[in-house]
Amino acid sequence: MNDATCHKSDAKIVKDTHEVDPATGDEQQFTIEGASCASCVTRIETAIRQVSGVSSAEMNFAQGTATVSGTAADAAIIAAVEKAGYSAKPSTSESDNDALEEKEKTELVYYKRLMREMTIALALGIPLMLYSLFAGEMTVSTNSERLAWLIVGLLTLGVMVFSGKHFYVGAWRSFRNHSANMDTLIALGTGTAWLYSMIVVFVPDLVPDMARHVYFEATAMIIGLINLGLALELKARGRTSEAIKRLIGLQAKTARVSRNGQELDIAIEEVLVDDIVRARPGEKIPVDGQVVEGHTSIDESMLTGEPMPVEKVVGDEVVTGTLNKTGSILFRATRVGKDTALAQIINMVKRAQNSKPPIGRMADIISGYFVPIVMIVAVVSALAWLNFGPEPALAFAIVSATTVLIIACPCALGLATPMSVMVGVGKAAEAGVLIRNGEALQTASKITAMILDKTGTITLGAPKVTDVILAGSDSEDSVLQMAASLESGSEHPLAMAIVESALERGLKQEKVSNFGAIAGHGVEAQLGDKHLLFGNEKLMEERGISIESVRDRAQTLAAEAKTPMYFAVNGSLAAVIAVADPIKEDSIVAIKRLQNSGIRVVMLTGDNRATAQAVADKVGIKEYFAEVLPEEKSNKVAELQMQGEIVGMTGDGINDAPALAMANVGFAIGTGTDVAIESADITLMRGSLHGLADAIAVSRATLRNIKQNLFGAFIYNVAGVPFAAGVLYPFFGLLLSPVIAGAAMAFSSLTVVTNANRLRFFKAQEH
Repeated sequence: MNDATCHKSDAKIVKDTHEVDPATGDEQQFTIEGASCASCVTRIETAIRQVSGVSSAEMNFAQGTATVSGTAADAAIIAAVEKAGYSAKPSTSESDNDALEEKEKTELVYYKRLMREMTIALALGIPLMLYSLFAGEMTVSTNSERLAWLIVGLLTLGVMVFSGKHFYVGAWRSFRNHSANMDTLIALGTGTAWLYSMIVVFVPDLVPDMARHVYFEATAMIIGLINLGLALELKARGRTSEAIKRLIGLQAKTARVSRNGQELDIAIEEVLVDDIVRARPGEKIPVDGQVVEGHTSIDESMLTGEPMPVEKVVGDEVVTGTLNKTGSILFRATRVGKDTALAQIINMVKRAQNSKPPIGRMADIISGYFVPIVMIVAVVSALAWLNFGPEPALAFAIVSATTVLIIACPCALGLATPMSVMVGVGKAAEAGVLIRNGEALQTASKITAMILDKTGTITLGAPKVTDVILAGSDSEDSVLQMAASLESGSEHPLAMAIVESALERGLKQEKVSNFGAIAGHGVEAQLGDKHLLFGNEKLMEERGISIESVRDRAQTLAAEAKTPMYFAVNGSLAAVIAVADPIKEDSIVAIKRLQNSGIRVVMLTGDNRATAQAVADKVGIKEYFAEVLPEEKSNKVAELQMQGEIVGMTGDGINDAPALAMANVGFAIGTGTDVAIESADITLMRGSLHGLADAIAVSRATLRNIKQNLFGAFIYNVAGVPFAAGVLYPFFGLLLSPVIAGAAMAFSSLTVVTNANRLRFFKAQEH
């Protein structure tokens, strides 16, 4: 048969989208507390990976979660995290909705605490700063000034304990574990400023007259501003979970189930497999199932992005979260709870949001070295001021070291990648695009060549018999009956077209024996005393069956984008049966979108060359591979890769599995639950190639956003440190204030989060 004999078009989501390897064990998620920057992420991941039985561990700094795969016990993982200086607890929520509500409650409590701590700190810091700007010098020269500043120093200590305790506790934990993080920098900076000021208050004689300046306002302001930045960042981060919230919001709370002869409304958690469920007009489908009575139209746009309602009759599948529009139906529950397609989609999106693209892992590694380097720079800066700076050299040294420590906190660096990934993956899910992991997200943005399988991808995958050209003594009905009997066991779309055509004519199928599939060529079997052979031109040539009498007619059919197939009985040609698979309405526009974005589009098919050329011409594809056997598809992917292309492969995910695996990014295309995701990196819930163009557009926008965030964070940290160290002072007499550094550091994270949230407004253009 053409395209592929063993094609299977209906790969269902009936199992968890994440098949857990028995060797590596299950997957568990932990809530991590105490992580303050990207360097913390590196240490936590390293600590968990060193636990015996852990096969992989990834932490999402933006969400404060770690996803761990393997057979290790929870207690061992928690102990490893605590030994690294942090705390962890397993996620215990029964449902996604419970987990989200629990997370929102926790974040609300934390937000209120940060705002309270910020208010206390700024209540002291702002008056002190205003005093330093407008009222007088913050110096100690008399006993009354010493007493006044002592009181202020004690109040500042109260601020440090109440509003900044988490910084100092985090720094102490890191110190005990021979590491350093953002808390270390803040604690050192504010602690140094306060300690120096207290020395000036208690023993001013130890400090030169010109250096008797106190910096209590810097300590209070820095703590207040950083807490404010953390609070605003937390608020903005909450918006990145909107895609998950929408998906969870699709789930119905109750279901109307028929039990013991009566219909009852029960909680969704109580629905069992094989329950008969009623869905009335305007209601959400509560669980996955198969229609057993009635007919209706269902809006599946919330899952697939496809705007047109889909007609459903007895035998059709319905999917959780979709909206019943018109009729009332009864359906048998086939998947409930965490087995439903929607639950698995939510799980897939969450895991993708937690994963890191390679560019993100690079940022984590860099930030792991960044904090120690900053501490060294701060010390070198202080020594330079002490040895070469003007008077008061000691005061300048304290200010520059404190400013360097504060401005260089790599918090924004840690947020740069995960924030964009969370929003980008969520945005893709809203468009019916399921991205398996961060690596696929990044690679998809770089695709230079896209291979499209013809049947079911460019075409509808629902071909119809258009012509029957007789070449022997058998009648048209007889030929169709024998061909349908031969093909009755095949699931290939072209075979199904033969069977459907016979059924429409009321022709009864007969049982065949000795059935055999000839990969990429066709099928054969025995029907009574007749040997039947059905396939392409190559098969006829191999079996020595002449097709000269119909060759011209067959070529004409192929030029019309029809697929001519040859049917032989007992070694003689009986007929040519032509099947046409209509091109999807939007394939031409979607392919044009791909080409306009600079992607080389190539069509791949097992069909004959003339038919392939006719389809390629219609959709505007210049390159195509025809008469390709299933096992040769991956070779075509490799050929393009050898030409230097980064190759995407789009197919059904089953027959095309080797090619999907060989490609840099594999795309499975389908509709509803008929999605083959096992072999693909990205799954397109829509049947349209616009979903493919959308996936690439979203991935490019996301990677662009990540690069913007990383560039901003790197530039901020790298450029800010020299200014903080005092590089401008010899030329302009300017030295950056620790207070300004604290404000800049706090709002740099907010800038990264805000930029990531811009992705929520991204819309791919369908033209």
